[in-house]
Amino acid sequence: MPPREVSEWLAIVRAEYLEMPGLQLTAPQMWRLWRLDKTTCEAVVETLVHDGFLIANGHGAYRLADHQP
Repeated sequence: MPPREVSEWLAIVRAEYLEMPGLQLTAPQMWRLWRLDKTTCEAVVETLVHDGFLIANGHGAYRLADHQP
């Protein structure tokens, strides 16, 4: 699979979470599911949390925020 830009991964991860609203993944699960490297995964998660799209569930997993911007 060719490398993707962070902006492409943001769109992919958003689409997956919207398709499966109950999805809760830890960063290592994201690495494996989407074959992301750690740096890219951190950038994607940080951006989606900052944007209010994802929130941490208290157990290290990220889920869709209750109120979408």
